[in-house]
Amino acid sequence: MHTRTFFAGLLTAGALAAQAGDWQPVPGNLMTRWAKEVSPDNALPDYPRPQMERKAWQNLNGLWDYAITPLDAPKPQQWDGKILVPFCVESALSGVKKPLTDKEQLWYRRAFTVPSGWKSQRVLLHFGAVDWDATVWVNGKELGSHRGGYDAFSFDITAALKAGDNELVLAVRDATGGYQPKGKQHFPAIKNPGGIMYTPCSGIWQTVWLEPVPAAYIESLKIVPDVDRGVVTVTAKVAGQLKDGQHLAVTVREGGKEIAEVEGQPGAALELKVPNAKLWTPENPFLYNLDVEIEGKGGLLGEKTFDEVASYFGMRKISMAKDAKGFLRLLLNNQFVLQVGFLDQGFWPDGIYTAPTDAALRFDIEMTKKLGMNMARKHVKVEPERWYYWCDKLGLLVWQDMPAGGFGKGAGKDKTTGELRDGEPVSPEAEAQYRAECAAMLAQCGNHPCIVMWVPFNEGWGQFKTKAICDWIKQLDPTRLVDNASGWHDIPAGDVVDMHNYPGPGCPKSDGQRAPVLGEFGGLGLPVPGHMWVEKNWGYRVMPSAGVLTRKYCELLRKVYELKDSDGLNACVYTQTTDCETECNGLLTYDRELKPDLAKIAAANQGRFPPAPKIETVVPTAQSATLHWRYTLAKPAADWFQPGFDDAQWQTAPGGFGTEGTPGAVVRTKWNTADIWTRLAFELPAGATDNLSLLLHHDEDAEIYLNGVLAVKAKNYATDYEPAEIAPAALAALKPGGQNVIAIHCRQTKGGQYIDAGLIRLVEAPAP
Repeated sequence: MHTRTFFAGLLTAGALAAQAGDWQPVPGNLMTRWAKEVSPDNALPDYPRPQMERKAWQNLNGLWDYAITPLDAPKPQQWDGKILVPFCVESALSGVKKPLTDKEQLWYRRAFTVPSGWKSQRVLLHFGAVDWDATVWVNGKELGSHRGGYDAFSFDITAALKAGDNELVLAVRDATGGYQPKGKQHFPAIKNPGGIMYTPCSGIWQTVWLEPVPAAYIESLKIVPDVDRGVVTVTAKVAGQLKDGQHLAVTVREGGKEIAEVEGQPGAALELKVPNAKLWTPENPFLYNLDVEIEGKGGLLGEKTFDEVASYFGMRKISMAKDAKGFLRLLLNNQFVLQVGFLDQGFWPDGIYTAPTDAALRFDIEMTKKLGMNMARKHVKVEPERWYYWCDKLGLLVWQDMPAGGFGKGAGKDKTTGELRDGEPVSPEAEAQYRAECAAMLAQCGNHPCIVMWVPFNEGWGQFKTKAICDWIKQLDPTRLVDNASGWHDIPAGDVVDMHNYPGPGCPKSDGQRAPVLGEFGGLGLPVPGHMWVEKNWGYRVMPSAGVLTRKYCELLRKVYELKDSDGLNACVYTQTTDCETECNGLLTYDRELKPDLAKIAAANQGRFPPAPKIETVVPTAQSATLHWRYTLAKPAADWFQPGFDDAQWQTAPGGFGTEGTPGAVVRTKWNTADIWTRLAFELPAGATDNLSLLLHHDEDAEIYLNGVLAVKAKNYATDYEPAEIAPAALAALKPGGQNVIAIHCRQTKGGQYIDAGLIRLVEAPAP
């Protein structure tokens, strides 16, 4: 299986160099290692549609003119500058990095020349994706419009072409705040990032290209494998009318060897036998090559090929059945496989919705596999076709979310009765647009063997007519499973019952008809200096170090595997692949650097765990004992954390300072001001510094000193007690067999608050 790249260039080397001089990434925030490979003459040069690939094509990525005008303004006479397509206008790699409001319109313009060898053919103009409402002109002739931020669209531009240079113009409107499906895009985020919503994407964000085709050409393919029968069914839609004697020829190849061939007509379901089929799995993602041709009489030459596309497929089945214990299981090729994967946001610090290069796009999938996972839930975003191609080729199961739309009337609990109610669409127009884009997603992505689950709704965001939508999706694609709504509001429908549990894990109760899955859990945050979008970051449960992150992740996965056996859990989705803007919950940083220990994480994801370490308490926390600390709420002298500081005027109270209701807290003394300073004198037994760690719970920022030396600086907040690695200098300052002092300053700005700490020894158990 290979991807052919053919590029009919329009510019000389000198012209390309001149173009390159007109573009630079906009500085600021964060860039990935691949950003340096991006240039106007090398902007995503790979063929964008690997499951329907033609040999001849022309890439239109590169520098275009752009302008931002008032909403109803005509085509501009003056342009604002150059933009690098296909990177959205809000991204650094576009060279623009400006927001587009709902009161503005984004214009694009470029010139192109059709290769002379295409003269006898029709010419198609393809857009991989444009967010959101696009109108297209060629040489002043309006070709049409398209609404939808995630699906590809095309125009036959033959009648509008002229000899020599042609002008292509595009106008885009993108009211990100409206009812349109938009996923996690949020307009204010570009100026004020924060929370779980991110910088929006407006305009062209996937490859634009030209393609020559005959008068009658292959427009689309539908490929349906049947593992049980050992066949694949191919249905080809043809645009235009075949001539007498013309027909479709479909060939299946295993490597270079032809193993099946059939002839037929457009629109017919053509069945091909796949003998001794090699099944597609994450461990062995075998792909068969598929060629689809329009053939017919070619004069003296006999048979002639008029149109040809190269494709591929995998023999893969997803289904459900009960196991010997009576648990309803998700089956891959009739075998239960625990699905373990990431919640994958698909955002990039430099390209926003668009990966800087194809290698970058592939990297996320490779890292997911290296980390021992076999699945990803693509979260409220539809990716470029090449992302699914790499999942197919590398072997990664995919749960595909439908991007969320307007949130106005989603499912929820009735405020009066407390009963769960289904949602209603914001408007008939909103429902129609949701259905149109959802159907386009299913059709565009439906041939990829990697996709095993459709997820129409996330956490009640715009959730409406749940059962009707699930039944409709099952009708459109009966070969895959449907998750009615991932998290929050379970309206009985679809194939699975899905819960979100932070930090988790947990397992929802099956109703006997639907299999239990854990659609989101985890969120172990760790900000990494030098790899952050902005300085202020947050995580669901902030870890003090990479070592603690690794250990806590393994503990979570140990519980997942226990739930698999005890409660019938079928799958878990960890939040998340990478950090994203202000959110530091990734196992990778936003610029794709790994945080935890890869080998330990990979082993845990595959159910291999070392014996749990033995925890010995050295200085107890409020969880297990009442220790009286000295404390003050007034700012003390500068040397307050030194061992010899006189704290006799401070108050004395049991440790565990905070407010009731703070997650994981054991409040023994109320603290509800902005700052608190605490001190505790303790005796350290001889030899106790070996494998010594702090046991810390904080909300929010805390500084912990041991004998006057900074031991831990914890940012943001935690939701439970966590071991924290002690700085080497602070360990060296301790006095085994003598008196020591732990001193803490905690600062709180909003919400609940808490501070407590103790000392423990983690003694690794011997390997079995």
